[in-house]
Amino acid sequence: MADDLDLDGYLLLPAPAEPHAHLDKALSWNEIRPPMGDLASAITAWRDYSAQLTVTGVAARARRAALSLLANGTTAVRTHVDLLPGPEPLRGVHALLQVREELASVMDIQLTALTPHDVGDEIVEEAIDLGVDFVGGSPHHAPDPSATLQRLLSIAKRRGVGVDMHTDEQLDPNVLTLLELAETVRGWPDDIPVTAGHCVSLGTVDPGVRAHVIEAVRATGIGIVALPITNLYLQGWGHPVATPRGLTPVRALLDAGVRVAGGADNVRDPFNPLGRSDALETAMLLVTAGHLTTTEAYEAVSTSARDIMSLPLAGVAVGAQADFLAIRAHDLDEAVAEAPSSRHVLHRGRLVATSVVSSSVHVPLAASLESEVRS
Repeated sequence: MADDLDLDGYLLLPAPAEPHAHLDKALSWNEIRPPMGDLASAITAWRDYSAQLTVTGVAARARRAALSLLANGTTAVRTHVDLLPGPEPLRGVHALLQVREELASVMDIQLTALTPHDVGDEIVEEAIDLGVDFVGGSPHHAPDPSATLQRLLSIAKRRGVGVDMHTDEQLDPNVLTLLELAETVRGWPDDIPVTAGHCVSLGTVDPGVRAHVIEAVRATGIGIVALPITNLYLQGWGHPVATPRGLTPVRALLDAGVRVAGGADNVRDPFNPLGRSDALETAMLLVTAGHLTTTEAYEAVSTSARDIMSLPLAGVAVGAQADFLAIRAHDLDEAVAEAPSSRHVLHRGRLVATSVVSSSVHVPLAASLESEVRS
């Protein structure tokens, strides 16, 4: 454990975990300078730029993004990495494998092969051979969503690796590949974890359909990852009046007993021009946009995220892994509301990041005297 760490005035929390990142894309906004817009325009901007990607360049941005997460308290990350079209499709994989190895002593990094429909099975297989942990993709964007989903699930099951799918990232209530995913993996071995991210269209269907899909998800143990900041940015551009939230129905999922986590998704790239790489930002949005309690929201970005990532329990509990975020705050509400910058981060009992910030406010004399009188 870290010696002589004075936590007076700090709140000790289980360290956050990020269940859905894109470290290969992170921090590329200034390089690409894409137009602001919806998901289709972001995909086009990224694919057009991808020919310029190098292993060195991707690794540099991914390293910066991972260390920003760590500085803010996140000690475990599952990141998707694009299998790229054209020659050298594994540039991103090589870059992120390099970063994972470099940072192995300070954070846990899991890799998911994000597979476009036009990238062949042999590339997915090679990515798994290199060390990618999960098979993923966006079947709902393929010309034949069902065929693409079944192809990727078949590879994952045959190779015995986990599944993490971008699922129904759109507002069309008729697009529900989540149901097909749940029905397909029913009865799969417990050691092949299955995760579905986004699941936006589930928030647009009528209550009866929603209940049916949610029950199928609950019965199979699929983990659902809500991604508020990116979905709020990308969804709804075509709805100038009563713009929909673009979120999966986190309240209904939690109430039904589904395993739900919250993630940040993209950070300062064509899919989201902003983002702080801070789990407290995600937690705040789960409260304001998803109507969770503060406690539920923080659990979604910490304990529940680790559960969906198949990681050991962390925090203050007998037998738990000693991954902590100590943040200068009186309580959880203050921590989520203000996201104080003064933090200490521990991973496996070792201090891995420290940020200490001092501030002063120079108030007018009258205001100072009034404050003294009131106190």
